[in-house]
Amino acid sequence: MVRYRTRDLTRLLPPTARSMRRIEKITGRSDDMLIIRGVNLFPTQVEELILKQPELAPYYTLEVTRPGNLDELTVHVEMGSTLANGSQESRRAAGRKLEQSIKAYIGISAAVALAPPMGLERSIGKAKRIIDRRPKQ
Repeated sequence: MVRYRTRDLTRLLPPTARSMRRIEKITGRSDDMLIIRGVNLFPTQVEELILKQPELAPYYTLEVTRPGNLDELTVHVEMGSTLANGSQESRRAAGRKLEQSIKAYIGISAAVALAPPMGLERSIGKAKRIIDRRPKQ
C-alpha cells in the first residue's frame, strides 16, 4: 500500500532487510480536518453554516471531547449584538437552528454553546480554533 498525499503526519522508518520501508504510527494531520464519529469535518464547513445565520457573529471554537467511547463536538459561537439583546427563546432558537444545519449539511450531531459578544478569544489558525480534549491513545 502506498500512502501519498493523505495529509497524515508520519515518517519513514530506517530501512531493514525487508524489501519495503515501513512508516511510523500516524501522529496527526497537516490540515484542519477532524474525524468525528467517522465523518470528515473541516472547520470551514461549520464556519460557512455560522455565516449563513446573520444573528451569529463569525467567531467560533470547536471543542472535541471523548467522555465515553465516541467523540462529541461542541461548537462555541458568539452571538451577534441583536441576539445578545434579544430574548432567551430567540437564543435557544438560534442554537437549535445551527445544530440542525450542522446535522443536515455535515451529518454529525453537535452541541451549540452561545457565548456573549467578545466572549471568545480572537485568534487565527488551527491551534486556537480547535480544542481537542480526547485522551491520547
